[in-house]
Amino acid sequence: MRYHTPSTFEDAARLAAAASGVTRFLAGGTDVLVQLRSGMVTPDNLIDLKKIDGVNAITRTADGGWRIGIAVSGARLGANEELKRDWPGVVEGMELVGSTQVQGRATLVGNLCNGSPAADSVPGLIAAKANVTVTGPNGARDIAVEDIPAGPGKTTLKPGEVISAIMLPPRGRNGGDAYLRFIPRTEMDIAVVGCAVNLRLDGDRIVEARVALGAVAPTVLLVPQAADAIIGTALDEAALDALAAAARAACKPISDKRGTVEFRTDIAGVLARRAARIAYDRAKGVNQ
Repeated sequence: MRYHTPSTFEDAARLAAAASGVTRFLAGGTDVLVQLRSGMVTPDNLIDLKKIDGVNAITRTADGGWRIGIAVSGARLGANEELKRDWPGVVEGMELVGSTQVQGRATLVGNLCNGSPAADSVPGLIAAKANVTVTGPNGARDIAVEDIPAGPGKTTLKPGEVISAIMLPPRGRNGGDAYLRFIPRTEMDIAVVGCAVNLRLDGDRIVEARVALGAVAPTVLLVPQAADAIIGTALDEAALDALAAAARAACKPISDKRGTVEFRTDIAGVLARRAARIAYDRAKGVNQ
Protein backbone atom coordinates (compact mmCIF):
# COMPACT_ATOMS: atom_id res chain seq x y z
CA MET A 1 0.00 0.00 0.00
CA ARG A 2 1.28 3.45 -0.96
CA TYR A 3 0.56 6.26 1.52
CA HIS A 4 0.31 9.83 0.15
CA THR A 5 0.07 13.18 1.97
CA PRO A 6 -0.78 15.84 -0.63
CA SER A 7 -0.69 19.50 0.38
CA THR A 8 -3.53 20.61 -1.95
CA PHE A 9 -6.73 19.10 -3.29
CA GLU A 10 -5.38 19.54 -6.80
CA ASP A 11 -2.43 17.33 -5.86
CA ALA A 12 -4.79 14.81 -4.28
CA ALA A 13 -6.87 14.69 -7.46
CA ARG A 14 -3.78 14.20 -9.62
CA LEU A 15 -2.59 11.37 -7.38
CA ALA A 16 -5.98 9.68 -7.51
CA ALA A 17 -6.29 10.09 -11.28
CA ALA A 18 -2.86 8.53 -11.85
CA ALA A 19 -3.28 5.74 -9.30
CA SER A 20 -3.89 2.13 -10.27
CA GLY A 21 -5.78 -0.42 -8.26
CA VAL A 22 -7.92 0.48 -5.24
CA THR A 23 -7.67 4.05 -3.94
CA ARG A 24 -9.14 5.44 -0.73
CA PHE A 25 -9.11 8.96 0.71
CA LEU A 26 -8.50 9.48 4.41
CA ALA A 27 -10.08 12.36 6.32
CA GLY A 28 -11.64 11.18 9.59
CA GLY A 29 -10.94 7.51 8.94
CA THR A 30 -13.87 6.04 10.88
CA ASP A 31 -14.99 4.05 7.82
CA VAL A 32 -11.73 3.51 5.94
CA LEU A 33 -9.71 2.32 8.94
CA VAL A 34 -12.45 -0.08 10.02
CA GLN A 35 -12.54 -1.50 6.50
CA LEU A 36 -8.75 -1.87 6.52
CA ARG A 37 -8.65 -3.64 9.86
CA SER A 38 -11.49 -5.99 8.95
CA GLY A 39 -9.92 -6.88 5.62
CA MET A 40 -12.92 -5.60 3.66
CA VAL A 41 -10.67 -3.27 1.64
CA THR A 42 -6.91 -3.23 1.13
CA PRO A 43 -6.13 -0.05 -0.81
CA ASP A 44 -3.23 0.12 -3.21
CA ASN A 45 -3.16 3.87 -2.54
CA LEU A 46 -4.24 5.69 0.62
CA ILE A 47 -4.43 9.45 0.13
CA ASP A 48 -4.42 11.32 3.45
CA LEU A 49 -6.17 14.69 3.10
CA LYS A 50 -5.60 15.96 6.64
CA LYS A 51 -2.47 17.98 5.83
CA ILE A 52 -4.29 20.23 3.34
CA ASP A 53 -4.90 23.77 4.61
CA GLY A 54 -8.46 24.52 5.74
CA VAL A 55 -9.73 20.96 6.07
CA ASN A 56 -10.48 21.46 9.78
CA ALA A 57 -12.07 24.90 9.41
CA ILE A 58 -15.70 26.04 9.71
CA THR A 59 -16.02 29.48 8.14
CA ARG A 60 -18.68 31.97 7.15
CA THR A 61 -18.94 32.69 3.44
CA ALA A 62 -19.43 36.17 1.99
CA ASP A 63 -23.15 35.59 1.47
CA GLY A 64 -23.71 34.46 5.08
CA GLY A 65 -23.57 30.74 4.39
CA TRP A 66 -21.04 28.24 5.69
CA ARG A 67 -18.00 26.41 4.36
CA ILE A 68 -17.21 23.21 6.25
CA GLY A 69 -13.82 21.57 5.76
CA ILE A 70 -13.74 17.90 4.86
CA ALA A 71 -11.93 16.84 8.06
CA VAL A 72 -14.19 18.76 10.48
CA SER A 73 -15.39 16.22 13.04
CA GLY A 74 -18.87 15.79 14.43
CA ALA A 75 -17.56 16.97 17.80
CA ARG A 76 -16.26 20.19 16.26
CA LEU A 77 -19.56 20.80 14.46
CA GLY A 78 -21.45 20.38 17.72
CA ALA A 79 -19.13 22.84 19.47
CA ASN A 80 -19.86 25.62 16.96
CA GLU A 81 -22.81 27.42 18.55
CA GLU A 82 -23.33 29.82 15.64
CA LEU A 83 -23.56 26.99 13.12
CA LYS A 84 -25.94 25.13 15.44
CA ARG A 85 -28.21 28.17 15.63
CA ASP A 86 -28.34 28.39 11.83
CA TRP A 87 -28.57 24.69 10.95
CA PRO A 88 -29.47 22.62 14.03
CA GLY A 89 -30.86 19.79 11.90
CA VAL A 90 -27.59 19.40 10.02
CA VAL A 91 -25.57 19.35 13.24
CA GLU A 92 -27.88 17.01 15.14
CA GLY A 93 -27.80 14.51 12.27
CA MET A 94 -24.00 14.36 12.41
CA GLU A 95 -24.02 14.19 16.21
CA LEU A 96 -25.94 10.90 15.99
CA VAL A 97 -23.10 9.18 14.13
CA GLY A 98 -21.35 6.71 16.44
CA SER A 99 -20.00 7.07 19.95
CA THR A 100 -18.30 9.98 21.69
CA GLN A 101 -14.96 8.61 20.54
CA VAL A 102 -16.16 8.30 16.93
CA GLN A 103 -17.52 11.85 17.09
CA GLY A 104 -13.97 13.07 17.57
CA ARG A 105 -13.03 11.75 14.12
CA ALA A 106 -16.13 11.16 11.97
CA THR A 107 -16.86 13.73 9.26
CA LEU A 108 -19.81 14.86 7.16
CA VAL A 109 -17.91 14.11 3.95
CA GLY A 110 -16.93 10.62 5.09
CA ASN A 111 -20.51 9.84 6.06
CA LEU A 112 -21.67 11.05 2.64
CA CYS A 113 -19.01 9.23 0.61
CA ASN A 114 -19.52 5.96 2.47
CA GLY A 115 -22.70 5.73 0.41
CA SER A 116 -25.01 4.32 3.07
CA PRO A 117 -28.71 5.07 2.53
CA ALA A 118 -29.00 5.11 6.34
CA ALA A 119 -26.31 7.79 6.83
CA ASP A 120 -27.58 10.11 9.56
CA SER A 121 -25.88 13.30 8.36
CA VAL A 122 -27.01 13.15 4.73
CA PRO A 123 -30.78 13.85 4.98
CA GLY A 124 -30.10 17.08 6.88
CA LEU A 125 -27.60 18.24 4.27
CA ILE A 126 -30.03 17.48 1.44
CA ALA A 127 -32.91 19.22 3.20
CA ALA A 128 -30.65 22.23 3.77
CA LYS A 129 -29.88 22.38 0.03
CA ALA A 130 -26.17 21.92 0.69
CA ASN A 131 -23.62 21.60 -2.08
CA VAL A 132 -20.21 20.02 -2.17
CA THR A 133 -17.20 21.37 -4.02
CA VAL A 134 -15.54 18.57 -5.98
CA THR A 135 -11.95 18.87 -7.16
CA GLY A 136 -10.80 16.69 -10.03
CA PRO A 137 -8.15 16.47 -12.74
CA ASN A 138 -10.09 19.00 -14.83
CA GLY A 139 -10.69 21.54 -12.06
CA ALA A 140 -13.44 22.13 -9.50
CA ARG A 141 -17.22 21.92 -9.75
CA ASP A 142 -20.14 22.28 -7.36
CA ILE A 143 -22.66 19.45 -6.96
CA ALA A 144 -25.84 19.22 -4.89
CA VAL A 145 -25.45 16.74 -2.04
CA GLU A 146 -28.46 14.74 -3.25
CA ASP A 147 -26.61 14.04 -6.51
CA ILE A 148 -23.63 12.36 -4.79
CA PRO A 149 -25.06 9.00 -3.53
CA ALA A 150 -25.53 6.41 -6.28
CA GLY A 151 -26.49 3.37 -4.20
CA PRO A 152 -25.26 1.43 -1.17
CA GLY A 153 -21.51 2.02 -0.96
CA LYS A 154 -21.42 3.98 -4.22
CA THR A 155 -21.18 7.63 -5.26
CA THR A 156 -21.36 9.53 -8.55
CA LEU A 157 -17.83 10.91 -8.15
CA LYS A 158 -15.64 10.29 -11.19
CA PRO A 159 -12.18 8.69 -11.02
CA GLY A 160 -9.71 11.19 -9.63
CA GLU A 161 -12.37 13.39 -8.02
CA VAL A 162 -12.39 14.29 -4.34
CA ILE A 163 -14.82 16.39 -2.31
CA SER A 164 -12.93 19.46 -1.09
CA ALA A 165 -15.62 21.28 0.95
CA ILE A 166 -19.27 21.25 2.02
CA MET A 167 -21.19 24.48 1.42
CA LEU A 168 -24.32 25.36 3.39
CA PRO A 169 -26.48 28.25 2.13
CA PRO A 170 -27.36 31.28 4.26
CA ARG A 171 -29.99 30.40 6.85
CA GLY A 172 -31.91 33.63 6.34
CA ARG A 173 -34.87 34.76 8.41
CA ASN A 174 -37.80 32.71 9.66
CA GLY A 175 -36.28 29.33 8.80
CA GLY A 176 -35.87 26.12 10.73
CA ASP A 177 -34.73 22.54 10.19
CA ALA A 178 -34.71 19.26 12.08
CA TYR A 179 -33.56 15.66 11.76
CA LEU A 180 -35.06 12.63 13.48
CA ARG A 181 -34.40 8.92 13.19
CA PHE A 182 -35.79 5.68 14.54
CA ILE A 183 -33.39 3.07 15.89
CA PRO A 184 -33.99 -0.13 17.90
CA ARG A 185 -31.70 1.03 20.72
CA THR A 186 -31.39 4.39 22.45
CA GLU A 187 -28.07 5.26 20.80
CA MET A 188 -25.17 4.01 18.67
CA ASP A 189 -27.31 2.16 16.14
CA ILE A 190 -28.01 2.43 12.43
CA ALA A 191 -31.14 4.30 11.40
CA VAL A 192 -34.13 2.14 10.48
CA VAL A 193 -35.64 5.33 9.05
CA GLY A 194 -34.38 8.92 9.11
CA CYS A 195 -36.13 12.14 8.14
CA ALA A 196 -34.98 15.74 7.76
CA VAL A 197 -37.22 18.74 7.16
CA ASN A 198 -36.12 22.28 6.34
CA LEU A 199 -38.63 25.10 5.90
CA ARG A 200 -39.13 28.84 5.83
CA LEU A 201 -42.12 30.89 7.02
CA ASP A 202 -43.86 34.07 6.00
CA GLY A 203 -45.90 34.81 9.08
CA ASP A 204 -47.46 31.48 10.03
CA ARG A 205 -47.40 30.02 6.53
CA ILE A 206 -44.69 27.84 5.05
CA VAL A 207 -43.33 29.37 1.84
CA GLU A 208 -40.36 27.05 1.25
CA ALA A 209 -39.69 23.46 2.28
CA ARG A 210 -37.47 20.47 1.58
CA VAL A 211 -37.96 16.96 2.97
CA ALA A 212 -35.39 14.14 2.82
CA LEU A 213 -35.75 10.52 3.91
CA GLY A 214 -33.01 8.05 4.82
CA ALA A 215 -32.95 4.23 4.97
CA VAL A 216 -36.09 3.78 2.86
CA ALA A 217 -34.49 3.43 -0.60
CA PRO A 218 -31.08 2.61 -2.13
CA THR A 219 -30.07 6.26 -1.58
CA VAL A 220 -31.23 9.07 0.68
CA LEU A 221 -34.30 10.58 -0.99
CA LEU A 222 -35.29 14.18 -1.59
CA VAL A 223 -39.10 14.10 -1.61
CA PRO A 224 -40.57 17.16 -3.39
CA GLN A 225 -44.12 15.83 -2.99
CA ALA A 226 -43.72 15.88 0.79
CA ALA A 227 -42.51 19.48 0.67
CA ASP A 228 -45.41 20.45 -1.62
CA ALA A 229 -47.83 18.99 0.93
CA ILE A 230 -46.92 21.62 3.53
CA ILE A 231 -46.01 24.67 1.41
CA GLY A 232 -48.74 27.28 1.71
CA THR A 233 -50.03 25.87 4.99
CA ALA A 234 -49.65 26.79 8.65
CA LEU A 235 -48.79 23.14 9.33
CA ASP A 236 -52.23 22.20 10.57
CA GLU A 237 -53.35 18.59 10.99
CA ALA A 238 -54.49 18.32 7.37
CA ALA A 239 -51.07 19.45 6.18
CA LEU A 240 -49.30 17.04 8.50
CA ASP A 241 -51.50 14.19 7.28
CA ALA A 242 -50.70 15.08 3.67
CA LEU A 243 -46.99 15.30 4.51
CA ALA A 244 -47.02 11.88 6.15
CA ALA A 245 -48.88 10.34 3.21
CA ALA A 246 -46.40 11.80 0.72
CA ALA A 247 -43.45 10.56 2.76
CA ARG A 248 -44.90 7.06 2.92
CA ALA A 249 -45.63 7.07 -0.81
CA ALA A 250 -42.00 7.89 -1.61
CA CYS A 251 -40.61 4.94 0.34
CA LYS A 252 -38.96 2.02 -1.47
CA PRO A 253 -37.48 0.13 1.47
CA ILE A 254 -36.37 -3.45 1.99
CA SER A 255 -37.22 -5.81 4.81
CA ASP A 256 -34.29 -6.88 6.95
CA LYS A 257 -33.56 -7.77 10.57
CA ARG A 258 -33.98 -4.13 11.62
CA GLY A 259 -37.41 -3.54 10.08
CA THR A 260 -39.96 -4.66 7.54
CA VAL A 261 -41.09 -2.74 4.48
CA GLU A 262 -44.41 -1.99 6.17
CA PHE A 263 -42.80 -0.81 9.39
CA ARG A 264 -40.28 1.45 7.66
CA THR A 265 -42.98 2.95 5.47
CA ASP A 266 -45.20 3.73 8.43
CA ILE A 267 -42.35 5.20 10.50
CA ALA A 268 -41.33 7.48 7.62
CA GLY A 269 -44.69 9.20 7.89
CA VAL A 270 -44.46 9.46 11.67
CA LEU A 271 -40.98 10.98 11.58
CA ALA A 272 -41.91 13.41 8.81
CA ARG A 273 -44.75 14.79 10.94
CA ARG A 274 -42.54 15.14 14.02
CA ALA A 275 -39.54 16.63 12.20
CA ALA A 276 -41.76 19.14 10.41
CA ARG A 277 -43.28 20.29 13.68
CA ILE A 278 -39.85 20.77 15.25
CA ALA A 279 -38.58 22.67 12.19
CA TYR A 280 -41.71 24.85 12.21
CA ASP A 281 -41.30 25.69 15.89
CA ARG A 282 -37.65 26.54 15.33
CA ALA A 283 -38.61 28.84 12.48
CA LYS A 284 -41.04 30.56 14.89
CA GLY A 285 -38.25 30.98 17.42
CA VAL A 286 -39.45 28.28 19.80
CA ASN A 287 -36.47 26.41 21.27
CA GLN A 288 -36.37 22.69 20.58
